[in-house]
Amino acid sequence: MSNTAAKILLAISVCTVAAQALAGGQDSYVFCDNGLRCVTAPCPSNSALDLATGELIKGVSIDIEGLTQEDKALDLSDKLYAGKVVVVGSIENRTQTFNGKQHTLPWLVATAIERAARDGERGHCSAH
Repeated sequence: MSNTAAKILLAISVCTVAAQALAGGQDSYVFCDNGLRCVTAPCPSNSALDLATGELIKGVSIDIEGLTQEDKALDLSDKLYAGKVVVVGSIENRTQTFNGKQHTLPWLVATAIERAARDGERGHCSAH
């Protein structure tokens, strides 16, 4: 391998590692309404399936502020409700107050829409 080729390969490797580090904690999820209903908050009526681990996170809310305008324009409320899209993001615990009590709840912080969800990935959704 020539010296130039080795330098190019090294530069590509460094860029790949840097991109992976910047995307740290980013996984793919199918978020949806799971059909559970309750009379007091917080209510576990939404869930997110982590496609990398198979873990089902119940009682999760979604924050779509980090999505691009193009992703936000996809009539997301219906697609998210039914679990029709795979969302890239990370789970973050946030503290909220309900009825004077503080609760730490999971939030899916979405950064992108990856693709349409497959039927098998929507099994936890009420609309499936």
